[in-house]
Amino acid sequence: MMRFVNDGPRTAMIYIFAGPRNDSGPMSTEAICRLAKPHGIPVLVDAAAEILTIPNIHLQRGATLVAYSGGKYIRGPQSAGLLLGRKDLVRAAWVHSAPHHGYARAMKVGREEMIGMLVAVENWVKRDHDAEWKQWVARCDYIAGEASKIAGVTADVHREPDATLSNRSPRVTVRWDSQTLGITGPDVADILYTTEPRIALGGSRGPGQPREASGDSSISIVASMMAPGDETIVAQRIHHVLSAKHTLKPVEAPRSPVTNVSGSWEIEIQYAASKTTHRVHLQQNGNRVDGIHQGNFLTRDISGMISGDAISLASIVSERHGDALTYRFSGKIDNAAMSGSLDLGEYLKATWTARRPG
Repeated sequence: MMRFVNDGPRTAMIYIFAGPRNDSGPMSTEAICRLAKPHGIPVLVDAAAEILTIPNIHLQRGATLVAYSGGKYIRGPQSAGLLLGRKDLVRAAWVHSAPHHGYARAMKVGREEMIGMLVAVENWVKRDHDAEWKQWVARCDYIAGEASKIAGVTADVHREPDATLSNRSPRVTVRWDSQTLGITGPDVADILYTTEPRIALGGSRGPGQPREASGDSSISIVASMMAPGDETIVAQRIHHVLSAKHTLKPVEAPRSPVTNVSGSWEIEIQYAASKTTHRVHLQQNGNRVDGIHQGNFLTRDISGMISGDAISLASIVSERHGDALTYRFSGKIDNAAMSGSLDLGEYLKATWTARRPG
């Protein structure tokens, strides 16, 4: 069986179910791929229930991508799968997979998850929640005690349950002055998240944000998701990072802009496996830039700075389905064009080029 996702000149992909009917003949995988290739149309073979062949027979026949179920003949988790093929398309699929609100079979739940959820609920009604809370507080106390051994660092523990039912957990907040320790809260959070063992914090603050009670930087840690012994690892890592020698990068005064970017611009964005065109309407006042960012579906505010030939712009949009997406453009201005890199946060990176319309 073959399916056109979007028939005509805007065809996005050709979708084929694997099976004997596609092994040979005028509608074989090889024949379809041979016709699709000159038009740049990718071909996806759905081999969900097939055995996995190495090297892969469908890719050898010319398919762009091939997908397998994890819970059928591979006998892995029922809700898992395997996607093989062209690297940029596989990467694009990965960017839109969990925990992102992407397309495809987002609601497929495996048998393992169903039974796991049942066991979790059964355990919930049997657990001693008061004793559990005390364990969590003790973990926060330990982290706070270790962090407070560093000169210039203070820590306090939020011990009592909040009135709200959401995200209820004891938490410890560690505070310091960034000029004294030479590092900010977001910098510490980045180090802990990108090095081993990886630690995801409950939040961080730095200079320029609402000032803390003590110092201008902080990190927060919640204990409800920790396993026994995790507090030791977390405390050691925080102590190691905060007690190391750091030097803040000096904040340079912005240089005179090389040009005025006020007006309309068309921005071509190159993602991992596709591209699109957005539009921005900018108004420059000295080094400050403000304006409107028109995307594929929504329009939002955009703002940033120009220093010499360097420009940075950022816009944030909360999609209707609850997802949030931040665009952070950074690059250079060259005559009548701008170009650089685009940071999409959890959706990774892209590149962009902007030119005035016309």
